[in-house]
Amino acid sequence: MTETPAPAVGQIWQDNDPRAEGRQLLIEGIGDTHATARQVALTPDGQPVPLPGVRQSRIRLDRFRPTSTGYRYVSPA
Repeated sequence: MTETPAPAVGQIWQDNDPRAEGRQLLIEGIGDTHATARQVALTPDGQPVPLPGVRQSRIRLDRFRPTSTGYRYVSPA
């Protein structure tokens, strides 16, 4: 089984919450307890493109795990 990596700047993570189906985030910064991320769309070749008008989110680091209320790792940017 593949281990989930620790959140790092430049990684893409997907929201597991069914209310945010398909929401993908690019981590832009990491602090002691939170990460800052922005919602992105991925191009066919896997490059992240920031969505216009979407604000930056601040997410607790302990939520970056594949649970129903967490996030799952997608790829490095």
